[in-house]
Amino acid sequence: MAIGIIGGTGVYDPDLLESIEQVKVETPFGEPSGLITKGKIEGKDIVIIPRHGSKHSFNPGKVPYRANIWAMKQLGVTKLISVSAVGSLKEDIKPGDFVFTDQFIDRTTKRDQTFYEEDKVCHISVAEPFCRGLRGKLVPRAKELGYHFHENGTCVVIEGPRFSTKAESSLFRSWDADIINMTLVPEAVLAREAEMCYANIAMVTDYDVWHDKPVSNEEVLKTMKQNIEKVRKLLMAVVQDIDDTKVCPQCNQALKDAMM
Repeated sequence: MAIGIIGGTGVYDPDLLESIEQVKVETPFGEPSGLITKGKIEGKDIVIIPRHGSKHSFNPGKVPYRANIWAMKQLGVTKLISVSAVGSLKEDIKPGDFVFTDQFIDRTTKRDQTFYEEDKVCHISVAEPFCRGLRGKLVPRAKELGYHFHENGTCVVIEGPRFSTKAESSLFRSWDADIINMTLVPEAVLAREAEMCYANIAMVTDYDVWHDKPVSNEEVLKTMKQNIEKVRKLLMAVVQDIDDTKVCPQCNQALKDAMM
């Protein structure tokens, strides 16, 4: 059994791990985003993959989501934590905050969202798309570290790679959504099909475009760099609390009634 981490630059830094080994994994859905790093934290097996590739070469719509999740499954991952950059749709969710996402609204248009396309039909339940148990472990550790965070949050997932128009951003705010992102779908859905527990640490980098200030890559990267060390500390702490052998009925048995 292993614990998986999917994230961006800095989050998958090998310095996180001991006994490092990089492996190339082939899947029925092509190659993952890059070489997968295996290692240990406090004696626990960890598998880390860079979502956008080691040089951030995959835009959100081109990330090989199915290959990434399938490779994690092949390597024994049962609990998966993703780290992602998000924009805020609410005044009180400030750049630099963390959100432990619990719901999403899917606005993507071009992405494969299932492993089952030919012989079987899988109606997976994502009423609660993020694992309650795994999310619950993030909260006490974030409190312990003194971080400013939001225990819940609904994320609008857009196709990208462009940012939103002001009209779109205002529409998403009218839905009472909290944050906006380009990668949580289909990652969360595929993790459920793979019967993994999945939780998300969302790093707020900007106020999206509704705040009358255009979103820029410079602003996003600046805030991300300021938060990387905080994310790493949170991951190091949470990993110690995860029992990767414990069966979660919500997630690890998700296919039980899903197949037609």
